[in-house]
This record gives sequence, C-alpha cells and structure tokens, in this order.
Amino acid sequence: MPSKPPALMQAVSGLALSLLLATSPLLASTSAAKQRPATVGEQRYDQHPAAMAFADEVAQRRGWEPAWVREQIGQARHLPAVVRLVSPAPAGTPKNWAAYRARFIEPRRLQAGLGYWQVHMDTLARAEAEFGVPASLIVGVIGVETLYGQHLGQFRVLDALTTLAFDFPSVHPRAATRQAFFRGELEQLLVLARETGRDPAALRGSYAGAMGWPQFMPSSWLRYAVDFDGDGRVDLFDSQADVIGSVANYFKAFGWQSGMPTHYPVQLERTRLDLPTLLAPDILPTFEAATMESLGVRLSGAGRQHAGPLALVELENGDAPRSYVAGTQNFYVVTRYNWSSYYALAVIELGETIQAMMTARSAGR
Repeated sequence: MPSKPPALMQAVSGLALSLLLATSPLLASTSAAKQRPATVGEQRYDQHPAAMAFADEVAQRRGWEPAWVREQIGQARHLPAVVRLVSPAPAGTPKNWAAYRARFIEPRRLQAGLGYWQVHMDTLARAEAEFGVPASLIVGVIGVETLYGQHLGQFRVLDALTTLAFDFPSVHPRAATRQAFFRGELEQLLVLARETGRDPAALRGSYAGAMGWPQFMPSSWLRYAVDFDGDGRVDLFDSQADVIGSVANYFKAFGWQSGMPTHYPVQLERTRLDLPTLLAPDILPTFEAATMESLGVRLSGAGRQHAGPLALVELENGDAPRSYVAGTQNFYVVTRYNWSSYYALAVIELGETIQAMMTARSAGR
C-alpha cells in the first residue's frame, strides 16, 4: 500500500474505514450486524490522562470552555469490540474480488437499490445535472455503504472515536498514524456538534465513527456535506436530498470529470508484459494509452482513444487468475471515498447494474 495521501485523512465510510483500518489485506468481512451500542459499566475516559490532556489542548486551540470539552470526551466509554474490529487480519489472508463482488452485487441489494432510485429519481437527476456525477455512482455508494439505510451502525460515534483515538491497537502497523487520524476526527465531531447544535453523545454510526446514509466521517460531514433540500440544515440521517447531494459533492470535490469512463477492459499480452512497471504506481493513473500498450496491455478501442493517464488495476481472485482493468482518473476519484480498488469497482458495478435494471423496466412499460 502506498503512502496515505492527504485525501485519505478525509475518508468517509464505515465500510471504507473498516476495510482500510481493520484489514491486511483490505478484504475483511464487515457488517453492521457485528456492531453494538456501548453498554453501561464500560470504562469512561474522564479518568484517562491522555484523553483529558487532549481535551485541554482542543479547548485552548478552539477557544472553548475546557470544562465542556472535558465533559464531552470524558463521558465516552471504552469499547473493546471496536479495538478488536480494527485489529489487523492474520497475515496472508487472501483477497478475492469475485467473493467481494458477490457481497454487493446480489439480489437483495439490487432490489433495494432499484426501489431507492425509483423513489428518488428526480433528486438523483438534479444532483447529476448540478455536480456532473452519475446517478448510478451515487446509488452504488449508498448501496455499498449502508444497504440503502438498513445498516447505519449502532455504535455511539463519541465512544468509537475516543476509543480509537486513545486505545488504537498497538499491533497495527500504522497505529500511530491511525490514532492521530482519529484524534482529529474526535475534535471534528465536537466542532460538528457545536456548529449544528447536535449532542455528540447522541450520534450513532459505524465502529469507525462514520455517520448517516453515506457514512461520512465528521471532517467529511463538515467539509463536503451540503444542504441539497434547501431547509437550512444538513442532515445525512433523514434527508435523502442532502445524502444524495453530499455524495455527489464529495466526488466533485475530489476531481470527478463528467463524461469520463471509470475504467476500460484489458487483455494482457504475456510475452511482453511488464507487470512490475505497470503496477508500481498502484492505482494512481500514470501511463498514457500508448505507453500501457507498449508494456503489454491491450486496450479496447475506446481505451486506446482515452485522453489522459491510466492505471493498471489488479484484482486478486484467491487461487484463480487475477483480474485487470485500466482505471482512469475517475476510477481514482472513486477510490478517494475508500482507498480500495475492490471497493471502487463494487460501487461502480452495483450502480451500473441497477441502472440497467431501471432501463429494462422502463423499456418494458
């Protein structure tokens, strides 16, 4: 995994962060069914020296009343389940794109997505027109993240973020970086609470602290969420217009280019294939189409005509042969929601499959 880009510090999703933080590699099974709320009697952070010192630092930095910050962080409870869920998977755990895809491109999610698109068709069309982001991508994200609102997470976000900020498992290879990230998100949660009048202890979300239908982390809520229904407030729990507009705005902010495909099919010419060179940049688009072909990747007709850099995206399939696609800049933008090519392709294919179902249903009328 390459060094974490700045955008990753704004990662948004419960599934995204669970894949990012809990696994090595990035394919642990995550489910809201595994999540549970905090229970009375678990250790509070009001007696945690580092947590209280952090509260004082935040108060001084923000110009807030120290007692209020101490009260908010101090009421958080340590969640051992969160520590377990973000601990690294056993070394050598195989990745399997086919198995991963099957978790999301499946009848229950497809039918729920079809219903969601039908109900919110006008809002999705408005978001696509305003932000240039396809409705299929928005629908795909919401479906992968929360199964269209069925899996929003039941952890108190305050508990989850505080636990990860001060008790992140030291066995994780990037424990210090992750802990710093969650301390930042904990501070942003308090900013969000003060700006919106929400009680930070009342917010529920994933075990990584992500919230709402799009599973935004606090910093992403503050930075990218939009009031798309025009009621004067942003609500990612109950306003589907705000959910749809915020997902679209997120992708636009990270450079989505309207009309550009996300990827192209490829064939590999094994006799002259230079995989080490092609895979060295990971999923960052680096090679012009002609250069990619000179390194042994045969592109489709549309792929050969693509203007701009491409990346060879490799997807493992367990013991079966690996899959490959040529990712565009827009594919890379999708991975800014979750730094995983598996996640990105699942979102894209879920949305496109539901779009095809919509088209077929319209044609059958």
